[in-house]
Amino acid sequence: RPRLLRAHQACAKPRWASVNRGVLICDECCSVHRSLGRHSSQVRHLMHTPWPPTQLQMVQTLYSNGANSIWEHSLLDPASVMSGKRKANPQDKLHPNKSEFIRAKYQMLAFVHRMPCREDDSSTAKDLSKQLHSSVRTGNLETCLRLLSLGAQANFFHPEKGNTPLHVAAKAGQVSQAELLTVYGADPGAPDSNGKTPIDYAREAGHHELADRLVEVQYELTDRLAFYLCGRKPDHKTGQHFIVPQMADSSLDLSELAKAAKKKLQSLSNHLFEELAMDVYDEVDRRETDAVWLATQNHSTLVTETTVVPFLPVNPEYSSTRNQGRQKLARFNAHEFATLVIDILSDAKRRQQGNSVASPKDNVEFILKNMAVRHCSDSQDNDQPDYDSVASDEDTDQELPSSKGDRTKSLDSDLSDGPITMQEYMEVKNALSASEAKIQHLMKANSNLSDELRLMQKKATKLEKQSSMPEKHHPELCRRGRLRSSGWLGEGSSIPELDDLEMEPDPTLPSTEDVIRKTEQITKNIQELLRAAQENKHDSFIPCSERIHVAVTEMAALFPKKPRSETVRGSLRLLTSSAYRLQSECRKALPSEGCPGPDMQLVTQQVIQCAYDIAKAAKQLVTITTKENTN
Repeated sequence: RPRLLRAHQACAKPRWASVNRGVLICDECCSVHRSLGRHSSQVRHLMHTPWPPTQLQMVQTLYSNGANSIWEHSLLDPASVMSGKRKANPQDKLHPNKSEFIRAKYQMLAFVHRMPCREDDSSTAKDLSKQLHSSVRTGNLETCLRLLSLGAQANFFHPEKGNTPLHVAAKAGQVSQAELLTVYGADPGAPDSNGKTPIDYAREAGHHELADRLVEVQYELTDRLAFYLCGRKPDHKTGQHFIVPQMADSSLDLSELAKAAKKKLQSLSNHLFEELAMDVYDEVDRRETDAVWLATQNHSTLVTETTVVPFLPVNPEYSSTRNQGRQKLARFNAHEFATLVIDILSDAKRRQQGNSVASPKDNVEFILKNMAVRHCSDSQDNDQPDYDSVASDEDTDQELPSSKGDRTKSLDSDLSDGPITMQEYMEVKNALSASEAKIQHLMKANSNLSDELRLMQKKATKLEKQSSMPEKHHPELCRRGRLRSSGWLGEGSSIPELDDLEMEPDPTLPSTEDVIRKTEQITKNIQELLRAAQENKHDSFIPCSERIHVAVTEMAALFPKKPRSETVRGSLRLLTSSAYRLQSECRKALPSEGCPGPDMQLVTQQVIQCAYDIAKAAKQLVTITTKENTN
């Protein structure tokens, strides 16, 4: 890896790689790659992400042999310069210049070599796949990547040869070719016409390390889910192919709702179960990559829009319902998500062992909702919908089934879900909490809040002018429109911070300027806390939390003890309770005499979760008072 980095020092310190594109990328470009989704670009950090050595070698070989030229083929033509086509320059702004170029290059494949048009596209794909089939026996890795970029199929079954390209690569011992093919979806367990798999061919040819690696690839999905929860992988060499962690507290698994959710999951057809498992895998990848991203960035970049990947990007090849369900995975907190992952691992093991269950036509969306509710506490006074709209007009605000007509708690309600116990986290110590997704929201919220604060701090005349502007110019509504137009939100989507503000005017609310002043103080202290977390200065947690608590107390004192608006009351409850929780979590950073040292990764996650809740509540109160005082 150090050699790989030294070779590309001229490329703005490339610290990330796009595995399926075979290129190295810098932090700035990676921020765009991450928003494309794994179907377009699979990003991994060169130093802070666990790499299979042969996969890293494959990427190094591709990059060294000019894989980038595959994705910029037409730009290398002198005619492109004449037509005005050009690469983005290092001096160009990230948005829109570089981001638009990256999307065109890697998502739209706008610059790859185009084959001459034929009437029969399937014939062209078949010809390309046959070329791939014959090429993988050699070491010409970039040739195979070029064929894949043109439409060759990694799982192509050659009608005359009776096998797939991976069979050929495995028999020839072409490790990098096998890595490339599996990145593009080749199946190590696919049988040839004689019933032999690529794993069999590798072993028969004496390529035992390649055979072991292909077994790992075959179980990559369940291995990664297990590693995410407990930091261990099965030992496939001894025949152990699954690890199914258990939650420390499984009492809730005895509920009727939990049993129903498990039954629904088990009754999914293999096809639907595989889709759900792949979506959960993608969510694990998003959460882990976000954690690496946050840990490797300077504080100055934490509050920029380049950090925000709040949920899985839309995959245009999937239905709107599936995209919607994929995005809702980001709303699961650590306990809920760990439960879903454990149930998927358990059922994957059951299915492989051949224990069949009847398979009625069930909706994966219903499975997701049931799994989410299993560890949510019932809320008697929460009128929030179960989910906010995310990616589809078809999303509804209907309630999930619950006993006695009680509403189940919203996964994204204004009130915090509450802290998750240490016992639960110790059982899944490597699981990243739901705050990973919310971390990104926090960074974006801080940036937006800073912009709003600068605007609101101007004189009263300018506030009047702002209030008289058409509603479409409101910064939050503009952001909402951008999200919708880019495909992140459906047309019927809602922003809770805005939708909850429909209320009767409350003349007892404080002035906007006073709320802004206190919010600025809270925001400044939160930024100091984030900087301490980024620099691993855990001894600064307690003094930072105390300053935040003082600022929160002063801000809460501005409001009446019993505000008329339920939204104001909810925001104040979230603000004050989160400040108390923050102090409690920060105290855990101090080692106790006679006790083992704290899990600082866990403590940091909880601290950031609390900071998010505080920032969210403060922003809501600023927006509420601004609206009230400008009406």
